[in-house]
Amino acid sequence: MSEAGPDVPALHGQQLRLLEALLFAAVEPLDERTLRLRMGEGADLPALLRELAGLYANRGINLVSTGGRWWFRTAPDLAERLRVEADVQKRLSRAAVETLAIVAYHQPVTRTEIEGIRGVATSKGTLDLLMEAGWIRPGKRRETPGRPLTWITTDAFLDHFGLDSLRDLPGVDELKTAGLLDPRPVLAAVAGEDVAQGDPEDEAEDD
Repeated sequence: MSEAGPDVPALHGQQLRLLEALLFAAVEPLDERTLRLRMGEGADLPALLRELAGLYANRGINLVSTGGRWWFRTAPDLAERLRVEADVQKRLSRAAVETLAIVAYHQPVTRTEIEGIRGVATSKGTLDLLMEAGWIRPGKRRETPGRPLTWITTDAFLDHFGLDSLRDLPGVDELKTAGLLDPRPVLAAVAGEDVAQGDPEDEAEDD
């Protein structure tokens, strides 16, 4: 009489519980490479993640992926009920909005390239403000004379704007439909639309 093989349903259940525990205990979102190392061989990680996400889909906590990393977060529709105190945030200046849009759509991009697209100088304070907000960070240096520093967006940027990845950035038509496409030439050009030049007075820095 041969020995009984492994209890497949029980093993699957244990793998699902382990995955749930790993994600719950993590202090930051985990990428799939890290999860595979912790789960061990034989675990069908994509299938387990889909199943676990499905189990939490209609709960107060959802399993979500941001920038290729997985984590638990409270359900978006409960945000208002959970907010006890709203932080008063300073509204971004026009310069900051344009700079953030350029970094998002053209990254990795240098400060000189940002200024070339905007047509005006970009103050260090604008980049510092966006970095303090956690939305941009320094990238690799360009292998060109002077080795200028490049700027890229962060996972916090994706999370704040509800994006899974940079591929989800809206295009011109989506921005227009949502009423979010600013008529200023810089923002329209960043999103990929050719527009006529606006009022010269609008080209001034607005830090």
